[in-house]
Amino acid sequence: MTTIDMYESSYVGERQPLPVAHDADIGVNSVKTYKLSQNEHFSLDIQSTGDQTVSAELVLQKALDREKQAVVELVLTAIDGGKPPKSGNLQIRINVLDVNDNSPLFSKSLYKVQVVENANVGATILTLSATDLDDGVNGELVYSFAERGRFNPEDKFALNAHNGEITLKGNIDYEENPAYEIRVQARDKGTPPRTAHSKVLVEVIDVNDNAPEISVSSLMSPVKEDAGLGTAVAMVTINDRDGGKNGLTNCRITGSVPFMLKSNYKNYYSLVVDGPLDRETASQYNVTITAEDEGTPSLTGTTIINVQISDVNDNPPRFPDSLLNVYLKENSPVGSTVHRLTTLDSDLNENAKATYHLLNNSPKSGAASMININSETGDIISLQSFNYEELKTFQFKVQATDSGIPPLSSNVTVNVFILDENDNSPTILAPYSEHGSVNSESIPYSAEAGYFVAKIRAVDADSGYNALLSYHLSEPKGNNLFRMGTSTGEIRTKRRMSDNDLKTHPLVVLVSDNGDPSLSATVSIEVVVVERQLTSRLSSDMCP
Repeated sequence: MTTIDMYESSYVGERQPLPVAHDADIGVNSVKTYKLSQNEHFSLDIQSTGDQTVSAELVLQKALDREKQAVVELVLTAIDGGKPPKSGNLQIRINVLDVNDNSPLFSKSLYKVQVVENANVGATILTLSATDLDDGVNGELVYSFAERGRFNPEDKFALNAHNGEITLKGNIDYEENPAYEIRVQARDKGTPPRTAHSKVLVEVIDVNDNAPEISVSSLMSPVKEDAGLGTAVAMVTINDRDGGKNGLTNCRITGSVPFMLKSNYKNYYSLVVDGPLDRETASQYNVTITAEDEGTPSLTGTTIINVQISDVNDNPPRFPDSLLNVYLKENSPVGSTVHRLTTLDSDLNENAKATYHLLNNSPKSGAASMININSETGDIISLQSFNYEELKTFQFKVQATDSGIPPLSSNVTVNVFILDENDNSPTILAPYSEHGSVNSESIPYSAEAGYFVAKIRAVDADSGYNALLSYHLSEPKGNNLFRMGTSTGEIRTKRRMSDNDLKTHPLVVLVSDNGDPSLSATVSIEVVVVERQLTSRLSSDMCP
């Protein structure tokens, strides 16, 4: 078999040499002629040469068309000149090679498709179909958008160049564009390429995909807390881009707030005060407004309006208590801060800024000469140094006034208690004198243990622990004849006397208070031991 490749574009008359047949015989018995099987495309041209060789050429008589017949099968017969003649056959296969002589063809000149608006990006909406009768690259098609004009289809759609699938590339909106007209083309890969065109009409189906939109204007914020009922706070406008029932809306306030919506005209409302306001209770409100359309299913729009409440001076400054007890140590230096007054005011800024001053104090109290009030800070300042032993307490009133219009005020009564300091030493009372004077007592030699010698009395001008006195006996080293009552101040003998005891005993008594630091006083007593015969008389004189 012999295979011959020929392009379908070959011109009529084109020749293809055929294999020469061989015959072992010679002369008249050799190959004399050729014969071609019956066909519509080729004829046979037989040629003889001088050496008696006979050859044949295939001559194209009718143009080839690969799309109609891709292969032509022929039989070439060689015949010798013998008698009877003998012949041999050769199968010839003509492969018709393709040329790009066919244009692509779309299945439709106009494609129509309906797509629901807001369909998901990436959704397939249509698959183009075009064919090309050519083979190989001549029949391979590439799809693309053709004319763009003002609208660029690639903004919304994507076209698969290989399979003709058109998908959504961006969101489509009926309210933006109810239909899209797209021109497409299919081009083969031949040289030169051939192209076919078609049109795609994408109709967008409207759905209730637009929620009501709420806009707020002319917001009067902040709103005074004393605003009356019906005071307009804001203008509210509702807009729905859908049509028909999808665009009809109903508006309401969600939650419990002292405001209401008042309908003005169609989708226009006023937000007005509908209850008492109190900044001290709520300084702001988040008013939630919900608009719902009548579509199926219905859609809602929500917005939150923040309404600030401004302060008015409706609260006086308040002291923590109506009566205040403060304490000041005696001997504190002039100018000491006795106490800092504070007030609470639920209002803001100037409405809560308090000033302080003494209130109508009686001249008899003398408070104005003893203390002063810092009007800005509320500090109570001493104008003198106080002595607990002279003045233990005094009272005055203070008024706090805010800076609002009109101003509001409140009062507090202040009790000042002077605290005792240990600034007074104990004082020894008669009949004994303090240290430095000579005080003497006599006891009999026969005195028993517990014999009463003397009693020291002392006082302290301070109070409390500062005036709580204790008595101690300072005796010469080694002397253990006397003891002293720590709290009573009584001096008594601890034992009977012996002949080895001294006749004269100098004693020093220390009187101390319990202050911190402790203050003290001393007194010296000389105790003389007398003879037995004086015992009766001394005992009668010294008994308390």
